[in-house]
Amino acid sequence: MPHSLTKAAFLQQTDARQLALLFDFLPEVSFFIKDRDGRFMAVNRRFCEYCGAQYEHEVIGRTDREFFPKSRADKYRKDDATVMRTGRAIINRVENAPEHEGSPHLVSVTKLPLRDAKGKIIGVVGFGRALEQLRERSANAVRLAKVVEAMHKHPEAEHSTAQLARMVGLSGSHFDRCFRATFGTSARQYLLRARVEAACRRLAESNDTVTTIALECGFYDHAHLAHSFRQVMNTAPITYRRAHQMPPEK
Repeated sequence: MPHSLTKAAFLQQTDARQLALLFDFLPEVSFFIKDRDGRFMAVNRRFCEYCGAQYEHEVIGRTDREFFPKSRADKYRKDDATVMRTGRAIINRVENAPEHEGSPHLVSVTKLPLRDAKGKIIGVVGFGRALEQLRERSANAVRLAKVVEAMHKHPEAEHSTAQLARMVGLSGSHFDRCFRATFGTSARQYLLRARVEAACRRLAESNDTVTTIALECGFYDHAHLAHSFRQVMNTAPITYRRAHQMPPEK
């Protein structure tokens, strides 16, 4: 492998305890290490899948721009630069999975500054977990499963904080704290993403107008959907439909 020596030299500088802790998570997470120039120095199998690669050596030494759309790769690089500049971690931030452009799947992402033995920041180490995995493994998430299911099953419903809290027998403030601790975002933001996810399916699978889809997925009108859709998916609903709509059956 052309990058083996580079990888070995890089990993020799890292804190072995930190790496060991992260590798404990490997069966359940996507995992990567990047150097200061954004080149991948280590990845696990799940991250390889996100990159469309079968083996680690196909990813090592390459950058986000070689695997992901430019807008998404630039965002990853900006986040990495912030972590390395400030030394502050990004913890459990919910964002779109690093899959194909327009994927509605969500992951909880953590990025940490990677330091050598002298404390100098030499890169970024990170991992992501699908929200479905969080729901399965978190005690709070199990309690909140009814709420999450309701959001996905009926995205058109109001789902006020008070209503959602009553579903699981919590006060509004306690519910909000539990939800944020479990999913890394507020219930309102999660609901917005659930509505956009529902709209994605309708845009791809039906010939309904964008206005009809907007109203039936919980948005006020076409404009509200368009604004929210661009926030989450970084594209317009009609553009998403052109790229993802299934061809009619013959």
